Amino acid sequence: MENWSLVSISVLLGLTARWAVSLNSYSGAGKPPMFGDYEAQRHWQEVTYNLPVHEWYFNTTDNVLNYWGLDYPPLTAYHSLLCAHVAKLINPDWVELHASRGHESYGHKLFMRATVLVADLLIYIPAVVLYSFYLSEGSNKKKVCTVLCILLYPGLILIDYGHFQYNSISLGLALWGVVGLGLGWDVLGSLAFVLSLNYKQMELYHSLPFFCYLLGKCFKQGLAGRGLFLLVKIAVTVLVTFALCWLPFLSDPGQVLQVVHRLFPVGRGLFEDKVANTWCSLNVLIKIKTILSTDTQLYFSLTTTLLAILPSSIKLLMKPTLWQFKLALVNSSLAFFLFSFQVHEKSILLPALPVCLLLNDLPLPAIWFLQASTFSMLPLFLKDGLLVPYVVTSLAFLFFSVYLLLALEHCSEDKLRLGPYRRLLICMPRMDLGRVIKWKFYFSITAMAGLSFMSVALAPPAQLPDLFPLLVSVFSYLHFLGLLLYFNIVQIAEPPQSVRKNQKKSN
Repeated sequence: MENWSLVSISVLLGLTARWAVSLNSYSGAGKPPMFGDYEAQRHWQEVTYNLPVHEWYFNTTDNVLNYWGLDYPPLTAYHSLLCAHVAKLINPDWVELHASRGHESYGHKLFMRATVLVADLLIYIPAVVLYSFYLSEGSNKKKVCTVLCILLYPGLILIDYGHFQYNSISLGLALWGVVGLGLGWDVLGSLAFVLSLNYKQMELYHSLPFFCYLLGKCFKQGLAGRGLFLLVKIAVTVLVTFALCWLPFLSDPGQVLQVVHRLFPVGRGLFEDKVANTWCSLNVLIKIKTILSTDTQLYFSLTTTLLAILPSSIKLLMKPTLWQFKLALVNSSLAFFLFSFQVHEKSILLPALPVCLLLNDLPLPAIWFLQASTFSMLPLFLKDGLLVPYVVTSLAFLFFSVYLLLALEHCSEDKLRLGPYRRLLICMPRMDLGRVIKWKFYFSITAMAGLSFMSVALAPPAQLPDLFPLLVSVFSYLHFLGLLLYFNIVQIAEPPQSVRKNQKKSN
């Protein structure tokens, strides 16, 4: 009873942080003609409520795709339709066709914020609690601390409640998929992940680890017996779920092709804005977007992405355990973010989710990554007027996670899984790698604070107007690249005996 009281307090603190951020500005507030992501979500409600399904993804006089046309899978459209029906009951002006464009009012803002909060309460938060209590090790007190730290992750809070999106739905469904697979409910886990993929196509970042884990489990059980039966059950579940989600569009192949075209807009280019990935950082030195054609960029990014995720996926296929699965989710999604085509700065939330699942196992590297991922979106937060929420939530997460998870006390080479690094550095003088990592962490946090201050307080040189966003992007990219290497080495190297025992117990 006491444990659930502590969980309730943790959830309440997480909800308080979310609601406090929601009281601030949002993307594009008072900035016509396009406004921002807030208007995009409202406009999708307007479109799905007033137009027939076969017009949702097509350019018509009533649905101008250049004005926030739908570019997410059908489940997002159905969610928008559901919200629109509720909005219509409260105030029909909010979803009136054409006339509601750019609508801004206190009542509507309250309604939209409430829809995100309800999604959190129904999907994301229960998955976090279940994962922390049933799939993480340690005392009940430590599990409660894990719940609180995951719910206080500032990146997701600032994007969903500040910038304004519904990432908690797709990420929450993906987390339900992890919980399902971790508890041995493979069919239900597959169902949850397919739903997440049909809500946001960026869940493809997590798709290969799900595939390799389930296929490896089928191989392990034997494809001549139980493994074959499991494979058939999963395949039927995936196909039926996809068919039901896409059912209104399946009668016309042209509809399906148009939806797919909207989901994967190749014409937008290799990257947008100052995203902290390889191509944006490399573009500082080599103007990739200028010297390479769009097709070449697409094939090159696809090749490098596949090469980056291959070692992790092969290891998971050969050894389908929960520990390997979590690390593969990190490595796959981070490789997609760093090397794939058409990446947004908000896509860092996709690797952030599985990193949250490592807070109990690798607290310092996980906290470090999550702090860097929030910092990488600083230019977006400043554009949306979210400086104060960014500072407060970042400091709160850093304090509670480091203090409650004892991150700085778990810095030995064994705790940080630095054994493989020790073998790689055998020719170098003996050094305490744990201490080195700790001091790098201190330096990194200090540098992030310094760059945040300079981005706000200093004016860039006239000839370099994007200097500070670019510094934030490149500095964050170096963190992500280093941590990708670290998490890959941790996964591919044989884990310590204590971890293997925990895996066996979890499985």
